[in-house]
Amino acid sequence: MFKRILIANRGEIACRVIKTCRRMGVGTVAVFSDADRAALHVEMADTAVHIGGPQPSDSYLRGDAIIRAANQAGAEAIHPGYGFLSENPDFVEAVEAAGLTFIGPSATGIRAMGLKDAAKALMEQAGVPVVPGYHGAEQDPEYLAGAAAQIGYPVLIKAVAGGGGKGMRRVDDPAGFADALESARREAAGAFGNDAVLIEKYVEKPRHIEVQVFGDGTRAVHLFERDCSLQRRHQKVIEEAPAPGMTAEMRAAMGEAAVRAAEAIGYRGAGTVEFIVDGAHGLRPDGFWFMEMNTRLQVEHPVTEAITGVDLVEWQLRVAAGEALPAGQEDLSISGHAFEARLYAEDVPAGFLPATGRLWHLAFPYGVRADSGVRAGDAISPWYDPMIAKIIVHGATRSVALRALERALAGTEVAGSVTNLAFLRKLALHQGFAAGDVDTGLIARDLDALADPPQPCTRSWSLAALGALGLSAPGDALEGFSLWAPQWRETRIASGETERTVRVRCLSGTAREAEISDTTHRFDWQGGRWAVDGVPVPASIVCNGGNVSVFWGNNYHFQIPDPLARGGAAGMSGDVIEAPMPGQVKAVFAEPGAAVEKGMRLAVLEAMKMEHALTAARDGVVAEVLVNPGAQVEAGAALIRLETET
Repeated sequence: MFKRILIANRGEIACRVIKTCRRMGVGTVAVFSDADRAALHVEMADTAVHIGGPQPSDSYLRGDAIIRAANQAGAEAIHPGYGFLSENPDFVEAVEAAGLTFIGPSATGIRAMGLKDAAKALMEQAGVPVVPGYHGAEQDPEYLAGAAAQIGYPVLIKAVAGGGGKGMRRVDDPAGFADALESARREAAGAFGNDAVLIEKYVEKPRHIEVQVFGDGTRAVHLFERDCSLQRRHQKVIEEAPAPGMTAEMRAAMGEAAVRAAEAIGYRGAGTVEFIVDGAHGLRPDGFWFMEMNTRLQVEHPVTEAITGVDLVEWQLRVAAGEALPAGQEDLSISGHAFEARLYAEDVPAGFLPATGRLWHLAFPYGVRADSGVRAGDAISPWYDPMIAKIIVHGATRSVALRALERALAGTEVAGSVTNLAFLRKLALHQGFAAGDVDTGLIARDLDALADPPQPCTRSWSLAALGALGLSAPGDALEGFSLWAPQWRETRIASGETERTVRVRCLSGTAREAEISDTTHRFDWQGGRWAVDGVPVPASIVCNGGNVSVFWGNNYHFQIPDPLARGGAAGMSGDVIEAPMPGQVKAVFAEPGAAVEKGMRLAVLEAMKMEHALTAARDGVVAEVLVNPGAQVEAGAALIRLETET
């Protein structure tokens, strides 16, 4: 076994690898960019080496700097995590040329699966079913449009070198093909340095089911399937294992196909074979097709670990160190059910826009596995993926595990950035999801209800007022005492665009009364928590300067308005299109003097590895274009100005 390894990654996955290394007695070396000097993975590792600036291209994508760091720190092997260089065959060869071990598949195996068109051809030869489509080398737009027409709409345009939903567009009719192709190519070129695409038939009620495989270069086993159908913008949101509705016959067929795929390329290490499944008429052995193989550890690997009892990172280290497969197929079995929910810093009502911010409070329920790369006090960086944590639960049955997931999400507390936490909790409570009736279109069909943010009730407003007035903890018996009667104290607090006045008085050190509008609530401190109107509630109140958060099933965030700041905080109107976050302007479609309509796309901003369309807030005429394509802009930067309405 290795004495010391370097982890060529950051955040959650770097922390995850370090935990297994600690248990196995393997030393760890972290690498970090300028933006990550104080990051959790740097603190957790035995030693850390600085490798460059905050942009991934200046740090985590610099294979030469990472290899130098490994040699400098005395590491024997490099674990790539996922993303960045994890599926770069040139990096694998450079690692091995430097006399180090790459903890993952060979460069040959990565290349075989790295281009989707070549991988599909290889899978057909191996007897693995593939989706009908065009996977050829001809990339002329007219030729591709003809191929799409021949396949039949709807179709998917997919980046040949893609992953994570980048460079992927659904097209429902010929009229939208050209724009979708241009956008997919631009995003693919920015993310992968390769704008080639393939065209596939779009399955109308698709399920995304993938199989975890593990090989030693000669033979492979599968560790059963994961259902990753709950997606938005082709990115996974909640994953589970095993897949609901899976039959023994189909599990065997998918597992055998995945093992054939792995053994066809002499696969070594952890990998995932992804299948698109037709869920229209139940799961059938003839209703699944190969999509791609991810030649690395997956983000959602913890659900497989939960149902099999296998530490996949440990297996990676053992096989990379020269051991044979730690188990045969007959040794592997499924125990119970597991879910993983991806907690992101993102604004769901605004279209899942990635967000930044400093997490001044972060807490997870006791006993829940939360894989995270951040802690309270850390900032969500604009340079990297905005994931806060993966919340993983396990139960004896699917229904038990799903209740555990909902409870874990209800007990998770985050303040300092907007998150998708309420959205995840609504998904966990979704009737269709609870019934196992899942497909990749579920979120889109019910998006309005799922994205609608929860609104605080008068009790939550009153709890926030206790925090704002410094009365959220019990005091001494004389607190609130006055000669004739308890005195009322008044505060004004805001939630979103709504401001309300709340009056509070202390009846004693352990009793409060609050008035809001025409409603009065009584609060009594009982057993270490507040009872509201006689009912003990699992609510907590956390304050940070002018911010108050109430955690009670959902996370409710309030602000204490500064009356002196109101006059000068008018901000930008609908006349100005601003950058919602730091990023690079990829395209500008507006010209001075041009008439635009509300909702018209005026620019494209690339931020946090995704493209975001910026649209006109109203009808109008472009007065100024304030930015050029390629410009790096900060959040709030004015990009385009419309003529003022008269």
